Amino acid sequence: MSELRPRSEAFACAPAMRLEAHERVSKLHVERLEEKLARLEELMERLEKRLWLAVYGVVGAILAQAFQGLLSVTP
Repeated sequence: MSELRPRSEAFACAPAMRLEAHERVSKLHVERLEEKLARLEELMERLEKRLWLAVYGVVGAILAQAFQGLLSVTP
């Protein structure tokens, strides 16, 4: 008679293996999306800093011109 497997051993069937593979692939996709999101957030923060720097530069230039105009009018 052939040797029988013990009942405690898990039975691996094709649908279960496909499901496990799909779960692993899905987990990898989610991790990759999270990495991309973190990188995108970092780029947005850098862009925001540059935008504020430009805004302050424009405001500074306008104030400098106004102050220069006041100095030239005052004797």
